[in-house]
Amino acid sequence: MTIGDYPKEYDPSAHGQYDPARYYGKPDTPFGDVKLSELAAWLARRKKTPSAVLGACSRAWWRWQHKYMQPRKVGAAPFLQLIVGSIAFFYVINYGKIKHHRNYKYH
Repeated sequence: MTIGDYPKEYDPSAHGQYDPARYYGKPDTPFGDVKLSELAAWLARRKKTPSAVLGACSRAWWRWQHKYMQPRKVGAAPFLQLIVGSIAFFYVINYGKIKHHRNYKYH
């Protein structure tokens, strides 16, 4: 698969219109239904190639877009999620500078 192509599992006659938020491979047990004893086997069945990781990130992005950004009546949720995410990101990257400003009690 190269950049910009459809996944090789996608068949237009069987699947209809292409949806970038859908996984067209063989379905597996959802993560929420995996038992703790089956977790190692479930993780072993995952593809760990860079293209598979990028594909999973792309599907997650499009699912978020379809759920929060592209409905007719968009609420405040996507904007608040972006604000909280950026606050957390900037806190993490600046933690080395912030940790020196802690207030300690000396007694």
